[in-house]
Amino acid sequence: MPKTLGDLFDDFEREAFRLEALDDYGRSGNVDAYRLFLDGKPKPDGYNADWLEDVRKNVEAGRRMYRVHVVTRPLTPYLRFELAWGYTTNSTAGEEFFILDVTQQANPLEGVGDFWLFDSVTAAPMHYTPDGEFTGADVLPDDRADEYVGYRDTALAHAVPFANWWAEHGE
Repeated sequence: MPKTLGDLFDDFEREAFRLEALDDYGRSGNVDAYRLFLDGKPKPDGYNADWLEDVRKNVEAGRRMYRVHVVTRPLTPYLRFELAWGYTTNSTAGEEFFILDVTQQANPLEGVGDFWLFDSVTAAPMHYTPDGEFTGADVLPDDRADEYVGYRDTALAHAVPFANWWAEHGE
């Protein structure tokens, strides 16, 4: 039976890496929280609790969870939400974030879309509608992993830690 994205989260042994390349995921994930953010409301208690628990368990077991987000300033409303609420909250559980800001430089990953990469062995490109709704992921055969390892390494070589970037550019 072919693996699913959920299987990969259950089975990874060392690391789960995510490249985020979109400016708007507003129709995916926590749509209600995004509306609260847009309305100037406070972050709800228990925000992202399930994800935080998963991240914490993985990090405590010695597994790394980290991501690079390619951004251009000024940030879209969604990215302001994701960075201010999501990244700052998720980092408390041990998830690591990096920013590849292409505002004043060429994007070294032009044309590369979102994906998860597990243990540098299995890649899962993700698919979204133009307005940010997640439509699914393809779990690729392991012989395709090298391409995505290269994308990850390129992203990390050009990115800076989120906390440093946020201190300078946070809104």
